[in-house]
Amino acid sequence: MTEPVIAVTGASGAIGGRVARRLAERGAATRLVGRSPGRLPDLPGAVKAPPAAFGDADAMREALAGARTLLMVSAHEAPDRVREHTTAVDAAVAAGVERIVYVSFLGAAPDAAFTFARDHWHTEQHIRGTGLAHTFLRDSLYLSGLAAMAGPDGVIRGPAGDGRVSGVAHADIADVATAVLLAGAGEHDGAAYDVTGPEALTLTEVAAELSRVTGRTIGYVAETREEAFASRAGYGAEEWEVTGWVSSYEAIAAGEMAAVGDTVPRLTGHRARSFAEYLDTHPRAYAHLMP
Repeated sequence: MTEPVIAVTGASGAIGGRVARRLAERGAATRLVGRSPGRLPDLPGAVKAPPAAFGDADAMREALAGARTLLMVSAHEAPDRVREHTTAVDAAVAAGVERIVYVSFLGAAPDAAFTFARDHWHTEQHIRGTGLAHTFLRDSLYLSGLAAMAGPDGVIRGPAGDGRVSGVAHADIADVATAVLLAGAGEHDGAAYDVTGPEALTLTEVAAELSRVTGRTIGYVAETREEAFASRAGYGAEEWEVTGWVSSYEAIAAGEMAAVGDTVPRLTGHRARSFAEYLDTHPRAYAHLMP
């Protein structure tokens, strides 16, 4: 009997790549999907699919042919990301995929303060509408992203107020995804899991941890919405992207990223990594803050 194949999108990226390696270590048959096959890792039991982007229905159907389960790592933010996602989902259905594990976002909702979280809600709804078995992994902000919030001047700026964020490590997300993908039939069907770190920090506390590891004073300045847009005006980014950046801080202020779940320890058997632990083992995350 042929072993069921798991397709992994974004297999050259921070989450998909980690999951692909974990699946290979466990002897799973995988099909690695990405825009550039040359960037995909060489792993035992893995087949590199032809190049495919989410928005290309024909290419996605070909890339997913023969896969029973799909790990769908969400695409990079874009004005038409929902269309790209729904095209990929429809291609999965056409290719005969039976189950989708989708990497979503914490607090995904149609009216989420974080505009990019709305994209995830619409994608979740489309997946539900297919009738396929599905599981949603609603990740909080990445711990690496928390470190990146501080500019080279040593200041985190944004309208987050005293809100909290339960940042999570890429490695923990990958461990959760691997556990779900390799679980018994039906075990996680229909579930939506909050995938978070072990604590929710204010940005003042984030700045304090960055101060500890860098040896310099890192601070947090709470901006108004107007100040946040003004301070980012020189980045040369489009309005939809700047709105996403600013609204991520507003979502923190609104409490939309404060939930602390037990998904990581419950599904992986190990505790989630804290921000302090992450910084101690990932100095590159704060290299931009070093003298």
